[in-house]
Amino acid sequence: MTSVTPRIMGILNVTPDSFSDGGRYLAVEAAIAHGLELEAQGAAMIDVGGESTRPGAQPVGEREECRRVIPVIEGLRAAGLRAQISIDTSKLAVARAALDAGATFVNDVTALRAEPALAELIAQRGAGCCLTHMQGDPRTMQLAPRYDDVVAEVAAFLAERVEAALAAGIARERILIDPGIGFGKTVEHNLELLARLPALAPLGQPILIGTSRKSFLGRLTGRGEEERLAATIATNVIALLGGASVFRVHDVAPLRDALAVAAATVSRR
Repeated sequence: MTSVTPRIMGILNVTPDSFSDGGRYLAVEAAIAHGLELEAQGAAMIDVGGESTRPGAQPVGEREECRRVIPVIEGLRAAGLRAQISIDTSKLAVARAALDAGATFVNDVTALRAEPALAELIAQRGAGCCLTHMQGDPRTMQLAPRYDDVVAEVAAFLAERVEAALAAGIARERILIDPGIGFGKTVEHNLELLARLPALAPLGQPILIGTSRKSFLGRLTGRGEEERLAATIATNVIALLGGASVFRVHDVAPLRDALAVAAATVSRR
């Protein structure tokens, strides 16, 4: 079996209301320092977000979102960050400003549906993107989500969004897919997606997984947000075994070690 090389995307939220680290990095200097620390711990990508997508989150205007993220992206580049910078946004204006400031990747939880022109911008700039499955929107997504077959429906949605991205001119090798753990899913839906992750392999795109500290882990373990590292590690190793190659996490150093050991073992199968 060929060697698996996991890539870690470090989470850098510059929001007051993100579910786990909201408010910690509102000051530009603190955010820049944390981004550099995430890189030092092993992150290949830094995902900068200025609008929370937690369940029940309220939308943020594009001007405020830009005010939060652009100085941080500019500061990270000025500080010599070598990791790829991702902007976590669904807004065309925010993505454009972020790409101008030094980002090269757009992480859009709406999979380029909120503003279709965003796909054209990504293609024009030669940027990468992540297409995420989400049922509903952050305000409504956890209000009794329903599926007949969650894996089949997520796979069909992602296949359609990949085709839309390709049609807009985005290079196939620049597209990641994310099944959207916790985005309009129950605990059972999340577990089913993790267990059957290989079903997404026929789509032919690298899979990004984001389980870090999420509420379904608390439901399973009874642990609070700051006590879910072990559960996060378990789900990411399971995802690696299922074919995921990019891992969006808060705790980069321990995940780097766990994934390195898991990948080294998988390569010997």
